[in-house]
Amino acid sequence: MNHEILLAGFGGQGILFAGKVLAYCGLIDNRELSWLPSYGPEMRGGTANCSVCISDEPIGCPQVIDPDLLMVMNGPSYDKFIGNVKPGGKAFIDSTLVEQKCERSDIECFYVPASQLAIDNGLEGSANIILIGKMIKESGIFEEQTVRKALEKIIPPKRAHLIEPNMKAVKIGMDF
Repeated sequence: MNHEILLAGFGGQGILFAGKVLAYCGLIDNRELSWLPSYGPEMRGGTANCSVCISDEPIGCPQVIDPDLLMVMNGPSYDKFIGNVKPGGKAFIDSTLVEQKCERSDIECFYVPASQLAIDNGLEGSANIILIGKMIKESGIFEEQTVRKALEKIIPPKRAHLIEPNMKAVKIGMDF
């Protein structure tokens, strides 16, 4: 198994956190991994993207140029990265914030109104995790329980009450 994943959006949308969730899932599954965050100087409101490589083999380069899995949460990120998805790859798009539609026939696109679903379910700020849920479901990269274990590692004990809302967001994405 080898997955090159690129997550992109604005700072403050939880792009780096979503990448960290995927990276911890890889650790829990005893896979080789790399997690490479990249963000503009503004942080909140600036651009943010994160490269995550998860593999059964050693990883030669941590930077993802041509992802087989892409998650985008805004129009500029969609415009910048949709053309780079490998043929046969999958794109997970927050259709609440991205109006563009992909014309490529060699990739599979999943349009999930993640930001609206988060609001409708009282999970503001969880659109990133809803998209992670959809990615996990459609790619088969991890089991739902692996995501729970990753969240339990990432979320500090004083914020443990956030594990269940995050798992609810994962489930919403998986069920969409």
